[in-house]
Amino acid sequence: MSTRDRLPLAVTLGEPAGIGPDLTLQAWQRRHQLNLQPFYLIGDVDLLVRRARALRLDVPIAVVTPGETLGAFARALPMVQLNERVTAKPGQPDASSAPAAIASIRRAVSDVLTGHAAAIVTNPINKSVLYRAGFTDHGHTEYLARLVQEATGRAVMPVMMLWSPELAVVPVTIHMPLREVFDVLTTELIVRTGRIVARDLTARFGVGRPRLALAGLNPHAGEDRTLGQEDATIVAPAVERLRADGIDAVGPLPADTMFHERARASYDAALCMYHDQALIPIKTLAFDRAVNVTLGLPFVRTSPDHGTAFDIAGTGKADPASLVASLKLAARLPVAAQALEPAK
Repeated sequence: MSTRDRLPLAVTLGEPAGIGPDLTLQAWQRRHQLNLQPFYLIGDVDLLVRRARALRLDVPIAVVTPGETLGAFARALPMVQLNERVTAKPGQPDASSAPAAIASIRRAVSDVLTGHAAAIVTNPINKSVLYRAGFTDHGHTEYLARLVQEATGRAVMPVMMLWSPELAVVPVTIHMPLREVFDVLTTELIVRTGRIVARDLTARFGVGRPRLALAGLNPHAGEDRTLGQEDATIVAPAVERLRADGIDAVGPLPADTMFHERARASYDAALCMYHDQALIPIKTLAFDRAVNVTLGLPFVRTSPDHGTAFDIAGTGKADPASLVASLKLAARLPVAAQALEPAK
């Protein structure tokens, strides 16, 4: 039995008033049909009991330690109980939401870094709810990086990749107003991102020589500087530096012609200069199958590529396809070489 087979996946609660609990309950119900690797949910058992009742789902729950997950998974949804009790109702986050979501993430990172879990699958959070509670990180990805540094003393640069069988995209700049992209985007940022993507495509996805396609920032990739200077002065030099590193990189390419089927066959991942440039094509092609994968971490982390969907939480309308895809991808990506000891 491999290390992978001996370890369960750690699933975080996400925003407790959102659809994360619904999706997790549904995924466990289909565990045999979908041949899912055993996983445990980190959160409040009472919340899951209430949500299962609201959804009329017959899901027994077993309170476990991570090591007891494999023995319990066939008969019950394994849960690691946190001290944070949740009072939030479906679609109605309250003061209990943020502490529960944050505690669940922290426990999952601790479990995977100490070798008790194979990977982390995170249910969606709602950043505005966390911000109102004093959350200081920009988002989920940045918080994971901070937890890694706190635990190991090692700084990491997390990179968000949206992956599907049809397309993999990486937004070089992520959640910011479009007007700020021009201030933040630099050749160095693109190069560092490209190096991490190339490394993890090989180490995690088994791509021997990753092919990266870099999108232009401006329409038509600047069209010979007539539609902006940035593609010539920022993106093109990044492509040259990546090539000098031995990475198969091309660009800057016009973003309006690089996502059709024939073009996608020519690269393994597209590096896009801003959020929507990356997410519009992948959500158009694979809305229910796209998975958010965080590259650059010492462990595997995947997440559904959608939000908390407060409007349908607790109604039974939520589709678990993206969570299932996240579980399946996390199960097949290699475990980190070894567990990391906390920093002294």
